[in-house]
Amino acid sequence: MKSICVFCGSSDAVADEYKKAAFQTGAVLARNGIRLIYGGGKTGLMGQVADGSLSAGGETVGITIPSMNTVALGHTSLTRLETVPDMHARKARMHELSDGYIALPGGFGTLDELFETIAWAQTGAHEKPVGLLNTKNYYAPLLAVMDHAVAEGFVFPEHRRAIALETDPLKLLESMRDYEHPREAVRRWMKEE
Repeated sequence: MKSICVFCGSSDAVADEYKKAAFQTGAVLARNGIRLIYGGGKTGLMGQVADGSLSAGGETVGITIPSMNTVALGHTSLTRLETVPDMHARKARMHELSDGYIALPGGFGTLDELFETIAWAQTGAHEKPVGLLNTKNYYAPLLAVMDHAVAEGFVFPEHRRAIALETDPLKLLESMRDYEHPREAVRRWMKEE
Protein backbone atom coordinates (compact mmCIF):
# COMPACT_ATOMS: atom_id res chain seq x y z
CA MET A 1 0.00 0.00 0.00
CA LYS A 2 1.42 3.32 -1.09
CA SER A 3 -1.53 5.53 -0.08
CA ILE A 4 -4.12 5.15 2.67
CA CYS A 5 -7.21 7.27 3.05
CA VAL A 6 -8.09 8.11 6.64
CA PHE A 7 -11.67 8.98 7.55
CA CYS A 8 -12.09 10.71 10.91
CA GLY A 9 -13.90 13.35 12.90
CA SER A 10 -13.25 17.08 12.71
CA SER A 11 -14.61 18.05 16.13
CA ASP A 12 -12.20 19.56 18.62
CA ALA A 13 -14.57 18.74 21.51
CA VAL A 14 -13.34 15.18 21.94
CA ALA A 15 -11.08 13.38 24.40
CA ASP A 16 -7.32 13.88 24.06
CA GLU A 17 -6.87 10.12 23.68
CA TYR A 18 -8.62 10.28 20.30
CA LYS A 19 -6.42 13.17 19.17
CA LYS A 20 -3.23 11.40 20.25
CA ALA A 21 -4.25 8.22 18.41
CA ALA A 22 -4.95 10.26 15.25
CA PHE A 23 -1.54 11.98 15.43
CA GLN A 24 0.13 8.60 16.00
CA THR A 25 -1.72 7.11 13.01
CA GLY A 26 -0.45 9.85 10.72
CA ALA A 27 3.09 9.39 11.99
CA VAL A 28 2.93 5.59 11.59
CA LEU A 29 1.79 5.95 7.99
CA ALA A 30 4.60 8.40 7.22
CA ARG A 31 7.27 6.25 8.90
CA ASN A 32 6.10 3.34 6.75
CA GLY A 33 6.36 5.35 3.54
CA ILE A 34 2.60 5.59 3.08
CA ARG A 35 1.03 8.74 1.69
CA LEU A 36 -1.90 10.05 3.73
CA ILE A 37 -5.09 10.91 1.86
CA TYR A 38 -7.70 12.65 3.98
CA GLY A 39 -10.35 15.38 4.02
CA GLY A 40 -8.05 18.39 4.16
CA GLY A 41 -9.13 19.82 7.52
CA LYS A 42 -7.07 21.23 10.37
CA THR A 43 -9.52 20.67 13.24
CA GLY A 44 -10.19 17.63 15.40
CA LEU A 45 -8.76 14.27 14.43
CA MET A 46 -8.43 15.42 10.84
CA GLY A 47 -5.88 18.03 11.82
CA GLN A 48 -4.08 15.63 14.14
CA VAL A 49 -3.69 12.84 11.58
CA ALA A 50 -2.32 15.36 9.06
CA ASP A 51 0.04 16.89 11.62
CA GLY A 52 1.25 13.42 12.61
CA SER A 53 2.04 12.58 9.01
CA LEU A 54 3.74 15.90 8.36
CA SER A 55 5.78 15.66 11.58
CA ALA A 56 7.28 12.39 10.36
CA GLY A 57 8.02 13.75 6.88
CA GLY A 58 5.07 12.07 5.20
CA GLU A 59 3.36 13.09 2.00
CA THR A 60 0.01 14.47 3.12
CA VAL A 61 -2.78 15.11 0.61
CA GLY A 62 -6.06 16.77 1.49
CA ILE A 63 -9.23 16.59 -0.60
CA THR A 64 -11.77 19.25 0.29
CA ILE A 65 -14.77 21.15 -1.03
CA PRO A 66 -15.14 24.95 -1.36
CA SER A 67 -17.33 25.41 1.74
CA MET A 68 -14.74 23.59 3.89
CA ASN A 69 -11.67 25.29 2.40
CA THR A 70 -11.77 28.22 4.82
CA VAL A 71 -9.33 29.85 7.22
CA ALA A 72 -11.14 28.20 10.14
CA LEU A 73 -11.27 24.69 8.68
CA GLY A 74 -8.65 24.17 5.97
CA HIS A 75 -5.14 22.89 6.69
CA THR A 76 -2.54 25.18 5.14
CA SER A 77 0.64 23.11 5.53
CA LEU A 78 -0.18 20.04 3.45
CA THR A 79 1.96 18.57 0.71
CA ARG A 80 -1.03 19.11 -1.59
CA LEU A 81 -4.60 20.29 -1.15
CA GLU A 82 -7.17 19.61 -3.87
CA THR A 83 -10.54 21.33 -3.96
CA VAL A 84 -13.33 19.45 -5.74
CA PRO A 85 -16.90 20.62 -6.39
CA ASP A 86 -18.89 18.56 -3.86
CA MET A 87 -18.90 15.70 -1.33
CA HIS A 88 -19.54 13.04 -3.98
CA ALA A 89 -16.51 14.20 -5.97
CA ARG A 90 -14.51 14.36 -2.73
CA LYS A 91 -15.19 10.72 -1.86
CA ALA A 92 -14.56 9.62 -5.45
CA ARG A 93 -11.20 11.41 -5.51
CA MET A 94 -10.12 9.97 -2.16
CA HIS A 95 -11.10 6.51 -3.43
CA GLU A 96 -9.13 7.04 -6.64
CA LEU A 97 -5.95 8.03 -4.78
CA SER A 98 -6.02 5.32 -2.09
CA ASP A 99 -4.87 1.72 -1.76
CA GLY A 100 -6.70 1.19 1.53
CA TYR A 101 -8.90 2.90 4.11
CA ILE A 102 -8.73 3.51 7.85
CA ALA A 103 -11.61 4.90 9.88
CA LEU A 104 -10.65 6.61 13.10
CA PRO A 105 -13.45 7.66 15.46
CA GLY A 106 -15.77 10.22 13.95
CA GLY A 107 -19.34 11.27 13.37
CA PHE A 108 -21.86 11.02 10.53
CA GLY A 109 -19.38 11.98 7.82
CA THR A 110 -16.89 9.35 8.94
CA LEU A 111 -19.59 6.70 9.16
CA ASP A 112 -20.90 7.64 5.71
CA GLU A 113 -17.43 7.32 4.19
CA LEU A 114 -16.74 4.07 6.05
CA PHE A 115 -19.96 2.34 5.04
CA GLU A 116 -19.77 3.46 1.44
CA THR A 117 -16.26 2.00 1.28
CA ILE A 118 -17.41 -1.28 2.87
CA ALA A 119 -20.38 -1.49 0.50
CA TRP A 120 -18.11 -0.92 -2.50
CA ALA A 121 -15.90 -3.81 -1.35
CA GLN A 122 -18.95 -6.02 -0.79
CA THR A 123 -20.08 -5.48 -4.39
CA GLY A 124 -16.59 -5.90 -5.86
CA ALA A 125 -16.11 -2.24 -6.81
CA HIS A 126 -12.71 -2.43 -5.10
CA GLU A 127 -10.50 -4.99 -3.36
CA LYS A 128 -8.75 -2.60 -0.96
CA PRO A 129 -8.41 -3.26 2.78
CA VAL A 130 -10.62 -1.41 5.25
CA GLY A 131 -9.60 -0.99 8.88
CA LEU A 132 -11.01 0.52 12.05
CA LEU A 133 -8.81 2.07 14.72
CA ASN A 134 -10.81 1.23 17.82
CA THR A 135 -9.51 3.93 20.18
CA LYS A 136 -11.28 3.87 23.57
CA ASN A 137 -13.41 1.00 22.19
CA TYR A 138 -15.24 3.63 20.16
CA TYR A 139 -16.48 1.18 17.54
CA ALA A 140 -17.87 -1.45 19.96
CA PRO A 141 -21.54 -0.47 19.43
CA LEU A 142 -21.07 -0.36 15.66
CA LEU A 143 -19.38 -3.76 15.66
CA ALA A 144 -22.33 -5.14 17.61
CA VAL A 145 -24.69 -3.83 14.92
CA MET A 146 -22.52 -5.42 12.22
CA ASP A 147 -22.55 -8.75 14.06
CA HIS A 148 -26.32 -8.49 14.44
CA ALA A 149 -26.62 -7.90 10.68
CA VAL A 150 -24.61 -11.08 10.10
CA ALA A 151 -26.74 -13.07 12.55
CA GLU A 152 -29.92 -11.85 10.84
CA GLY A 153 -28.64 -12.75 7.36
CA PHE A 154 -28.14 -9.24 5.98
CA VAL A 155 -24.33 -9.44 5.79
CA PHE A 156 -22.13 -12.38 4.84
CA PRO A 157 -19.70 -13.40 7.61
CA GLU A 158 -16.77 -13.08 5.16
CA HIS A 159 -17.59 -9.43 4.56
CA ARG A 160 -17.76 -8.74 8.29
CA ARG A 161 -14.45 -10.54 8.92
CA ALA A 162 -12.77 -8.57 6.12
CA ILE A 163 -12.84 -5.39 8.23
CA ALA A 164 -9.58 -5.11 10.16
CA LEU A 165 -9.83 -3.94 13.77
CA GLU A 166 -7.04 -2.87 16.10
CA THR A 167 -6.35 -0.33 18.85
CA ASP A 168 -2.76 0.29 17.74
CA PRO A 169 -2.11 2.02 14.38
CA LEU A 170 0.96 -0.07 13.53
CA LYS A 171 -0.86 -3.34 14.24
CA LEU A 172 -3.78 -2.11 12.14
CA LEU A 173 -1.44 -1.36 9.26
CA GLU A 174 0.11 -4.83 9.55
CA SER A 175 -3.34 -6.42 9.60
CA MET A 176 -4.34 -4.47 6.50
CA ARG A 177 -1.19 -5.60 4.70
CA ASP A 178 -2.32 -9.21 5.25
CA TYR A 179 -5.76 -8.51 3.76
CA GLU A 180 -7.29 -11.01 1.36
CA HIS A 181 -10.42 -9.84 -0.41
CA PRO A 182 -13.38 -12.25 0.04
CA ARG A 183 -13.91 -12.81 -3.69
CA GLU A 184 -16.08 -15.89 -3.22
CA ALA A 185 -18.44 -13.95 -0.97
CA VAL A 186 -18.58 -11.12 -3.52
CA ARG A 187 -19.53 -13.62 -6.23
CA ARG A 188 -22.25 -15.12 -4.00
CA TRP A 189 -23.51 -11.68 -3.07
CA MET A 190 -23.61 -10.58 -6.71
CA LYS A 191 -24.92 -14.00 -7.86
CA GLU A 192 -21.97 -14.54 -10.19
CA GLU A 193 -21.57 -18.28 -9.52
